[in-house]
Amino acid sequence: MKQVVRFSRFFLPSYILSGTLIVLGLIGYFTMGFNRGVDFKAGINQTVQLAYPVANISYSGKGNAELRVSDKAVTLIFSGAGIDEKTVTVDYASHPTIGDVDKALSAEQSVAVAVEPAQEAMASTLFVPTYQGNTFISIKPMTLHRAPASDAEVFASIDDVRGAITGLGEISVQTVKPASNQRYLIRIQDNGKDPNFTTTARNTILSDLEAKFGANKVVEIKTDFVGARYSQNLTRNAFLLVVATLSLILLYSMIRFKIEFAIAAVLAIAHDALIMIGFVVWTRMEFNAGTIAAILTILGYSINDTIVQFDRVREERRLRPTEKFVDVIDSALTITLSRTIITTATTMLCDLALLFFTTGSIHDMALALFIGMISGTYSTLYIASGFIEWWDRKINKNNRGKKSAEIVQTVNAPAGGQA
Repeated sequence: MKQVVRFSRFFLPSYILSGTLIVLGLIGYFTMGFNRGVDFKAGINQTVQLAYPVANISYSGKGNAELRVSDKAVTLIFSGAGIDEKTVTVDYASHPTIGDVDKALSAEQSVAVAVEPAQEAMASTLFVPTYQGNTFISIKPMTLHRAPASDAEVFASIDDVRGAITGLGEISVQTVKPASNQRYLIRIQDNGKDPNFTTTARNTILSDLEAKFGANKVVEIKTDFVGARYSQNLTRNAFLLVVATLSLILLYSMIRFKIEFAIAAVLAIAHDALIMIGFVVWTRMEFNAGTIAAILTILGYSINDTIVQFDRVREERRLRPTEKFVDVIDSALTITLSRTIITTATTMLCDLALLFFTTGSIHDMALALFIGMISGTYSTLYIASGFIEWWDRKINKNNRGKKSAEIVQTVNAPAGGQA
């Protein structure tokens, strides 16, 4: 017979450990709160890149010409009245240097490109992409930039950027990896005092950085703004979403299993949510929409694992009705252990790829998912299973005791009509 793992030995220690972690998490939440991202507080979220100007491009023809720069190509889009609408894509694979891109763009009618001679041999993959803003070119030249080609060309650090911005109160600056690109995410909270905060903050950030590093060395990648009302609604809706998820899972578990199984399932996923919240609070990870997505994902992952385990516990109890319930639980968890390990390991492989090869909010979400998967597996094996074992030992034992007492009273009661 397969060796049975005695998970039940660790039910009490697991509750002590989880209770300690949850209390610490709640203490952290009430003393420090979340490090809320711009999704959950009014403010501006501006991404800028400090780069070298390499070329000026202009268009003198009819209609409109839009220039879009991505990580793989430069694209020209011609549209409007009086011209043939077309799209010209100059990919970096076929045009490995900035000089090659210059020649391809200059070949288009009415397009003029002026590249600094010293920049022509630089790799075209160094071009700084345009994500947001006005990308239409006209007679007035538009400047193209490139990232530093090596660490020797890096001329700014995160401390330099943070120190350059003044007059906007407390700011948060985060490096967008790789650091050699000199791309930074700048967050500033809106305190509600300036009715033109969006315009003021955006212009102040750009002007302060230009004063520090040079007017032609600051590229605005994108700017996002979240209003106070939107952030309040998002916070409330996120809380309601988590509560609704727990309620529906409780209802589903009550229909499929007994009440003790339903309570155990909700207890386990509430445990996972609180553990993740404590982790986010104490690590000062940014709490944003990605964090909410990670928490809800883990709730679904955890309840799926818990339901599988409960199915096996219920089946084992039917097959072995005379054995102690704690032995039935240990046997069921042992039988499904290999499935739990394989499922968790394969899911973690995908998550680890995101964790090691991404940056920013995706990296944070992957880290939260990693912690959540560990917590979800642990809560299924120990928190949920420990609760149903306790319920059977305490609640059902009391019920059995009451029934035995009723039987004894019935047997000892005098027969009706006798003296």
